[in-house]
This record gives sequence, C-alpha cells and structure tokens, in this order.
Amino acid sequence: MQPSSPSPSAFSRRSVLAGAAAIAGTTAAVAPAPRAEAAPAAPPPASSGEARRHTGTVVFRDVRLLGARDATDLVVVDGRVSRGPAPRGAKVVQGGGRIALPSLVDAHIHPDKTTWGGSWVSRRPASGIADYVAQDVDLFHGQRRSVAERAYGLMSHAVTRGTRAMRAHADVAPAYGLAGVEGVAEARKRLRHALDVQIVAFPQHGVVRTPGTAELLEEAARSGAVDMIGGIDPGGFDQAPEEQLDLVFGIAERHGIGVDIHLHDRGAKGIDAMRGIIDRTRALSLHGKVTVSHVFCLPGLEDGELGSVAAELGELDIALTTVAPSDSLVLPIARLREHGVRVGLGSDGVRDSWSPFGNADMLHRAHLLGWVTDVRLDEELTDCYRVAAHGGADVMGLPHADLRPGAPADFVLVRGECLPQVVVDMPGRDLVVHGGIVVARDGEFTAGDGRPGR
Repeated sequence: MQPSSPSPSAFSRRSVLAGAAAIAGTTAAVAPAPRAEAAPAAPPPASSGEARRHTGTVVFRDVRLLGARDATDLVVVDGRVSRGPAPRGAKVVQGGGRIALPSLVDAHIHPDKTTWGGSWVSRRPASGIADYVAQDVDLFHGQRRSVAERAYGLMSHAVTRGTRAMRAHADVAPAYGLAGVEGVAEARKRLRHALDVQIVAFPQHGVVRTPGTAELLEEAARSGAVDMIGGIDPGGFDQAPEEQLDLVFGIAERHGIGVDIHLHDRGAKGIDAMRGIIDRTRALSLHGKVTVSHVFCLPGLEDGELGSVAAELGELDIALTTVAPSDSLVLPIARLREHGVRVGLGSDGVRDSWSPFGNADMLHRAHLLGWVTDVRLDEELTDCYRVAAHGGADVMGLPHADLRPGAPADFVLVRGECLPQVVVDMPGRDLVVHGGIVVARDGEFTAGDGRPGR
C-alpha cells in the first residue's frame, strides 16, 4: 500500500522543505549498490575516526553475520575484523545467536538545534521560513543547557541506536556566532571513542542576506573546527546565487575543506543552483569534496535530463544526501548510482524548533526509506539498510564496515530472523561496537572507558 502524504496546506518543516506544490513523479526504487573495490574520493575522513585504538583481540562468539543461517565467531584485532582464528586468552563477548550488522551512518543531522533530553517545548505557529529561523534564535537563547550538552545527549543516543558516524550541520549566524560549531566540536571530542563526526558550518540564516555570516564562515574554517562549509538555497532563500556560491566555494578552496550545500529549490531555480555547483566544482578541482543535501530539484526531472545531470555529478564525484521526506522528494538513488554518484541517508533535524519529531535512529530512517519508496522485496529492504550503512560511509569518505576481514569493527547485534525483517521490525540494538569497543548495551550508552568488549 502506498503511504499517504500529509496535506500540503499545513505549514510545517516538511512543507517548507517540500514547497507549496507537490512534485509530480514516480516513486524511486532503490537498487542494490555494488561494493566498490576501492574507496571513492571523498572529503577528509572524520577527524575522530582516523586513529583506531589498539584494543587487542576480542571474539564476539556465536553471531550470525548479516543474518546468515549459521552462527560463527567474529574476531576483532586492534579495532578491525580479522580472519581469525582468535589467539588463546582473547576477550570473549557472547553473541547468543544474534545478527551482526554493519553500524549505520547519519549523513545529514543538526545536533546543535536539538532539545533532545530536555523539557518539552511547545512550538508556535509559523507562516514562513523566516519565522522558523526566528524561533531557532528564541529556542537557542531559552535553553538552560548548552549546545555542547544538548548535542552530546543526542549524539550519544545515536550511538546507542547503532550509528558509527555522522555529518553534523551546526548553525553559523550573527545571532549565535560560532557557539553551534564549538558545542558540536566539544561533543565530538567527548565521543571520539564511539562516533566519527564531520562538522559543517551551516549558514541557516543565509550567507548574503544576513550580513556578518560570510565572515563567521571564514572564521569557522580558519579555526580548524569544521570539515566543510555549508550553503542554503542560493537563489530561492539567499536570492544571490552567484555571490553565495562564490563566497562558499572561495572559503572552501582557501582552507582546503569541503562543501555541503542545502538545496531545497525545485524546478529551474534548483537546477540553476546545481549548475553553479557543478561549474565551481570543476573550475576549482574540488572533485570528491562537494556534497549537495536534499536536492529536491532532481526527483521531478525527466529520465533523460536526470541521466545527464547524474553523469556530471558522477564525473566530478559530487555526493548527495536525502532524508527520505516523502515519495516525491526522496532522491532516485538507483538511477544516480548507475552513474557512480555517492548517495547517503540522514536524520535531518531532531526535536528542534522546526518540528517535534525525529529520533536520530538510522535503522528507523532505513525503515522510512523503504516505506516512502513502497518497497516489498527482500533485496529492496536489504538495500535500504545498505544505503543507511554504506551510502553514508561513501559520502563521508569512510571505509565500509561490512564485516569483511580488514573492515572497521563497527557493528550492532540484534535479535531477528533476517536483515529484511530487521528493517521492517526495527528491533532494539542489544550491543553496539565501535572499533572493537562495546559502546552501548541494551540501548544504554556505556560512556566508554576504552576497554575492549566492555
């Protein structure tokens, strides 16, 4: 059964992102993604995940890799999956016949805005994106907890749900200065044993329309705290497409970092922005260092035009992310990957001023991807998981945690029959392992002391 979409007359996060009118188009089928033999070019890997700890040898006994019928031992040596067998005296963690699955990657999330773990916030009516931005500022100043504390609460919760890495967008605007970036950076430091994080300096209030923002983006890049510079709807919101893109790409080029631009504009305005991004990526030789998020202008394209744009994206290794907001706005992942385009899945905002919804659970997001694309077959459901696990890893430039020898020992243990059933039923994550270290048990973050198999 095709899920029904909410009425576009109600003004909400979804209607802001989607626009007033629905896009005509077909539901995108998600095709299996072939495993690349070599990692694609990408932005610099998450700073907290480059150096894996020397954790010794741990044996996770009696686990079913990827839902296989027969159980086996998963041997981890110094944070990576080993061919085994394990040496005598190795630490042993009992798996109890649970399924071992690759940990997930959240390729697009806003942890600085969240109210997660705090008191309930009643949202006020909003009549336009400017109202949401104003409410962001009010919420920021009304919070008793710091950005660092709120971000840490959400990010550690994401770990308990099996997330191994995330790309975190932090607002940069005169109303906050760099408080969002600094708070997320502090949370990243506290979680470096459990979560790999890239930070994007995100100009939610616009780059050009809000004076002082461009200077703050430059300062964020100069500080070394961010991995990427963001942008937002150069034509539709900032109404200065050339100027915004020149500023954003100029900062990225000067400081040797990546770009990740929110693009909600649809139709010609969105395609014009994509053309500007493509042209600057080519001119500045930023192959593999540029991401475009949401990209609502692509799902409505005719197949021939989509193929032409996808071919250029693949040629320049420009990555894309989607949060699967609806059947008409989710990216056509299968078609894009035919051209080698890296596509990741993300949570977007979580319990912020824009919406009371969100949970930073990427298994739930994989479930939603299957729901909005109306998949039925086991392989389709399995690929929803692959997009949530390996698609985001590709976007972030991380190796696949695919449980093969040499792969990072980042995995979750769940009770279930098979992987498609796990995507549908979303069982609890009984054990979460990052680099061979148990970082969560039964939904609770262990806080982590670095001891293997704890």
